[in-house]
Amino acid sequence: MADSAVRVRIAPSPTGEPHVGTAYIALFNYLFAKKHGGEFILRIEDTDATRSTPEFEQKVLDALKWCGLKWSEGPDIGGPYGPYRQSDRKHIYKPYVEKIVENGHGFRCFCTPERLEQMREAQRAAGKPPKYDGLCLNLSAEEVTSRVAAGEPHVVRMKIPAEGSCKFHDGVYGDVEIPWDAVDMQVLLKADDMPTYHMANVVDDHLMKITHVARGEEWLASVPKHILIYRYLGLEPPKFMHLSLMRNADKSKLSKRKNPTSISYYTALGYLPEALMNFLGLFFIQIADGEELLTIEELAEKFDPENLSKAGAIFDIQKLDWLNARWIREKLSEEEFAARVFTWAAENGRLKEGLKLSQSRISKLGELPDLAGFLFKSDLGLQPSAFAGVKSSPEELLEVLNTVQPDLEKILEWNKESIEAELRAVAERMGKKLKVIVAPLFVAVSGSQRSLPLFDSMELLGRAVVRQRLKVAAQVVASMGGSGK
Repeated sequence: MADSAVRVRIAPSPTGEPHVGTAYIALFNYLFAKKHGGEFILRIEDTDATRSTPEFEQKVLDALKWCGLKWSEGPDIGGPYGPYRQSDRKHIYKPYVEKIVENGHGFRCFCTPERLEQMREAQRAAGKPPKYDGLCLNLSAEEVTSRVAAGEPHVVRMKIPAEGSCKFHDGVYGDVEIPWDAVDMQVLLKADDMPTYHMANVVDDHLMKITHVARGEEWLASVPKHILIYRYLGLEPPKFMHLSLMRNADKSKLSKRKNPTSISYYTALGYLPEALMNFLGLFFIQIADGEELLTIEELAEKFDPENLSKAGAIFDIQKLDWLNARWIREKLSEEEFAARVFTWAAENGRLKEGLKLSQSRISKLGELPDLAGFLFKSDLGLQPSAFAGVKSSPEELLEVLNTVQPDLEKILEWNKESIEAELRAVAERMGKKLKVIVAPLFVAVSGSQRSLPLFDSMELLGRAVVRQRLKVAAQVVASMGGSGK
């Protein structure tokens, strides 16, 4: 394949805060395109209509732009193979699904969600991996036609070979073989006529002429499904590359439950995008000591997709801090440094709105740092003594913090109104007064019991920073005497 024909893509789902893992995969694809003189494309995969939101889509675009990545085609700029948002392509997929059914490679499944859950529970109880048992596989054509005509809800599933295995070559893992009996009869089209990720992914990659698919290793087990769909449609699959997942130092998977993973968290704390891309790019290249400080252009020059490691990419925050410090000291002029500081402080309205909230709460300007400084701190240095003035017991404080954290994750649009509404709902559900819920949050978020208004502060800090501060606060409270920990 000629280098000039290379087309790669990043295809995030707008279902939450953009993850550093998305930047990691996007950077690989970007460097791959640069290396081969190809095209880097952005596609929004929003087939999960219940969780995808325009707010999260905009956050994806903003985060990737902040990272310094530029795409030649995407939902914001268009291109010859658009639209680049799957919800805008809904009409495209069904004919491909119907072709698979007509050629005998797919079937209509009328199983209810209740029946499927009972099936999975029985399989798990028997120690078997849950997968579809094929109940609707052999329905007669007459029965299928009758039930469809009656308007009975159904999905379309793909057939899987009864024996043998799927063999393919991966750009990182080499030759891979996965037995067909380990592959589920994947749903291709949901009851609402929206395609599943797997179906839309294959069709879109084909229509957008994607030549190489580089994604996280968690998708390796899905390759047999994708290869089958390509085969059933008579299409040539792209070349696959599955990159090692980023992991914590203890080799556990990087997840927001353990560590800050949102790009917005690193933006809020004042990391430079160049430093973050430098840090992530080092996973893809071989360098000698002393050559660590690299721009995206320099990373592209050293990038070697033929020499990738299957070892986990360790997200070492100390190394990121070290690189960020070097970028600040060595790469920015005094004027650039000042400009970056002002830009960072103004992000998300922190400076302007923070000053607006502070004006009626101070008697002299020198009180500003103590009152509003928490909006700009990377670490509050929270200690148990900060909770001394809160009347609740450590047990109650911990109960509040542990209850609030997952509830705030349910908020789709992060603003002071939605935050207040959610916390009022938490208070009502827990049978507590709102002030009992709010008091420990003031301390967790600001480090003090005297602060700016809580809901406004949480909006300005952003979801990712609030999540981390509540997590730290829960750890601090759990260490207090009488917490039962």
